[in-house]
Amino acid sequence: MDIGRSFTYITEDQDWIKKVLLGGVITLIPIVGPFFAFGYMMETLRNVIAGREVPLPEIGDFGGKLVEGLKGWVVAFVYALPLILFAVCAQTGNLAPVLAQEVDPDMADVLTAVSIGVSACCGCLVLLYAILMSLLLPFALGRYAESGQVGAAFKVSEVFDMLKSNVGPAFIVLLVGGLAVFVAELVGLIACGVGLFFALFYAQLVMAFLYGSLYRQAKPVAL
Repeated sequence: MDIGRSFTYITEDQDWIKKVLLGGVITLIPIVGPFFAFGYMMETLRNVIAGREVPLPEIGDFGGKLVEGLKGWVVAFVYALPLILFAVCAQTGNLAPVLAQEVDPDMADVLTAVSIGVSACCGCLVLLYAILMSLLLPFALGRYAESGQVGAAFKVSEVFDMLKSNVGPAFIVLLVGGLAVFVAELVGLIACGVGLFFALFYAQLVMAFLYGSLYRQAKPVAL
């Protein structure tokens, strides 16, 4: 897996500037823009898995990429559901002392202690599952991208098998992907927010290469 090339392969396309600029502009469109960008990432991911990193996909076929993005978002959302549940539980625990004070002030201290414990446990689960989800998503999205079937992403045993055989590389992808997003946000900050969408679009293409390369490396072991 060529980590360095994940940042540079984009520039091997002679029209890369135009595609990144157009992609960034479309991303600005409320609601549908981010789904289009995610769909473009999924198409790029599919090409990387097939060994066709360059050229980048064309910006056209707005509807097709929008549908791809929606399907990819469904996959990510389903995997994120436990994370959302743990986060809600953590926040709900903070309300217990307030409710106890209204009903029975004598129980406030007890419920405060309990709620702190519950919130702390849920907070730890949020962190642990966020890491696990980030490690699983490259394989889940890769299965969907390669097969074109959303259901393929939810064959959890196969997804876990791919992760178990590639834990080290998956952590590297997680760290490098996080770095790409951080740099994109930093660029956006330096550019007073103007360049944020273009930088994030570029970062998504970096992640598409990382995800695709990781999936391609894991596939002979898992399939």
